[in-house]
Amino acid sequence: MTIEVSSANSNRVCAGEGHDCAFSRAGSSCMDNIRLFADLPADAKRELLSCSRHSAHEEGSIIVHEGDPIESIIVVRSGRIKTFRTGADGEEYVLSVLHDGQALWHGMFLEDHVYHYSVECLTPARLCRIHRADFESLLARHPDVALGLIRMVCTELDDAEQRIMMLSIRDPRRRLAQYLLVRDQSCVGPEIHLKLDDIASSIGLRPETVSRNVARFVREGLVERVGRGRLLVTDHDGLEAVASEE
Repeated sequence: MTIEVSSANSNRVCAGEGHDCAFSRAGSSCMDNIRLFADLPADAKRELLSCSRHSAHEEGSIIVHEGDPIESIIVVRSGRIKTFRTGADGEEYVLSVLHDGQALWHGMFLEDHVYHYSVECLTPARLCRIHRADFESLLARHPDVALGLIRMVCTELDDAEQRIMMLSIRDPRRRLAQYLLVRDQSCVGPEIHLKLDDIASSIGLRPETVSRNVARFVREGLVERVGRGRLLVTDHDGLEAVASEE
């Protein structure tokens, strides 16, 4: 289910001023906390806020299907979403998990601007959408913004290379340790909020393999189960040692 948030003035202000916005509750503007927009000039941020649309989605909602045209930047205001593809064998492969402040925009400027993956809400999520045409218009008026995008693309290419290197690790225990360290560094808050099935499909392992190794990490005092689908890394140095084992 999707709940559109719209009114005569709702698309003219930061979500938190009229709606529930995690960023505004923290005393800052939405745009300041979104990596894609953080370095924009103040007037450019106001422009984007004025044309943004907010929506709320339930856990399990599919908000993008593979093959859909990329018409908007999708920003996660709160909650978590995953991008995934389904193989010919029906197996689901998680590509990435995004949380508060992260955005989906890759491929928007390509000639064939369609999604090559689907997107599902892992939790109840609040999203902000900014139409592609509005953002292209902003880029035309603020060429310096394009340099920020180039820097971000370079950063995300580094992230992609790191992921490829992680997937090349043959030992399941080492691969899982590396993944947990990466997720722990990038997630919001101290805990990793992911079901074991999602972890397994993210790193190409069987769920039972992930479950067995997580249980071993718990026994070794490296991680702690703090609830369903919630892990806490308690010994970073120990996990680093596992990840670097020969």
